[in-house]
Amino acid sequence: MKLHEMKPAKGSRKEATRKGRGAGSGLGKTAGRGQDGQKSRSGGGVRLGFEGGQMPLIRRIPKRGFTNVFAKKIVSINVEQLNRFEDNTEITPEFLKASGAIKKLGDGVKVLGSGDLERKLIVKANAFSKSAVEKIEAAGGKAEVI
Repeated sequence: MKLHEMKPAKGSRKEATRKGRGAGSGLGKTAGRGQDGQKSRSGGGVRLGFEGGQMPLIRRIPKRGFTNVFAKKIVSINVEQLNRFEDNTEITPEFLKASGAIKKLGDGVKVLGSGDLERKLIVKANAFSKSAVEKIEAAGGKAEVI
């Protein structure tokens, strides 16, 4: 079989119904829209969520909470995830992103103390938990706030 001889499987492709193209088509004249009314007109219909004048569901349900637009998006990483790097490596947020340890830099990187650290590393981050600092220093490394 050659590329120009290929055809889709029988029955897998269906031709589009052409509405409003004569009585013989089965969908002529009003083209399935009915006789009269708002939905039969061009551009007719109601907006999303409209319930005919009844108070819409979106307005009937009470509001809950709020979104703080000033909140900082801090990316966290645990000390056990730093074991993948070689000894005496200088770890910065940009280095973590480049190595794939974190996806985004956000507004800063915080190192958390979950797990154990077996490597001697120089870690530079925007914030550290107390336990993370203890574990980094216990392994012979250094924790620097940038």
